[in-house]
Amino acid sequence: MENKLKEIKQKFLDEINKISSLKELENIRISYFGKSGRFSELMKDLKNASNEDKPKLGSLINSSKQELVAILEDKIHYFENLEIENKLKESKIDVTLPSNYQIGSKHPITLIIDKIVKTFEEMGFSIYLGTEIDKNEYNFDNLNVPLDHPARDSQDTFYIDDEYLLRSQTTTFQSHVLENKKPPLKMITFGKVYRGDEPDATHMPIFHQLDVMCIDKDLSLADLKGFLNNFAKKMFGEKTAVRMRPSFFPFTEPSVEVDLTCMKCGGKGCAMCKQSGWLEILGGGMMHKNVLEKAGIDSSVYSGFALGVGIERIVMVLTGISDLRILYDNDIRLLSQYR
Repeated sequence: MENKLKEIKQKFLDEINKISSLKELENIRISYFGKSGRFSELMKDLKNASNEDKPKLGSLINSSKQELVAILEDKIHYFENLEIENKLKESKIDVTLPSNYQIGSKHPITLIIDKIVKTFEEMGFSIYLGTEIDKNEYNFDNLNVPLDHPARDSQDTFYIDDEYLLRSQTTTFQSHVLENKKPPLKMITFGKVYRGDEPDATHMPIFHQLDVMCIDKDLSLADLKGFLNNFAKKMFGEKTAVRMRPSFFPFTEPSVEVDLTCMKCGGKGCAMCKQSGWLEILGGGMMHKNVLEKAGIDSSVYSGFALGVGIERIVMVLTGISDLRILYDNDIRLLSQYR
């Protein structure tokens, strides 16, 4: 058996020195070390040896097998590395060639924010960015939101502790501004807000909001409508009309829902506006006297109007996108359309 083992080892070495691919190495592995390979046959033949020779021959077979397996693995690693090197050579990039990479673009939401900021700067408004974590006091109390209002429920608002929360509206920052600025005042604030909404075609638990506040002497609902007309024409086009409907918000009185002429059909009626000719775009009204008094502003001298709008809503109106969730999919087919 020892002579047979020497023959097998020599034949293995002769064959492995002639191979030129990983496939050939696999054939050798199966031929020598597989279930029906030559080393398996040697172990079967071991039963014919005497009891005295079995331990010695068994040890010799195993040590020889380990020696040859090590040689086989070295060869496998060599050809694997050679294959990688060949692939790298074939796929080498010529850095001197002109680039064919696509140039990135701003996200549709960012583009609309840029347009909003520019529009309000032209109208003389100051721009503010607030913190996304704020106190209950600013998010609810200073905005005349009662303790039993559904918005305060933990199912609707993300609370960090009893005092702090993720802001549910950018209106929150108006109170911060009024602590340091006094009327007359024209400002906008925008950014992310957080609410416990289930994602669907028109809702997300995180979205962007714009808030507008204007405080001066003798402001009325007529001033609000005049402002809305001016804003609508600048943002959506000269033919855009504004319609106001009665509504309710804790921080405004009277409160209104604001509709604009449907961008798609021009007011004639279509699927986008549900055949009404109008699209609901924002809510607002005249600032509640409690909000003004809480900020230390004499409501008998000053009045103001405020409004809030979801920026994704404006994006959907201007682009015709019917499901706001696709704005967060980062699909290049969508994003590349808006530059």
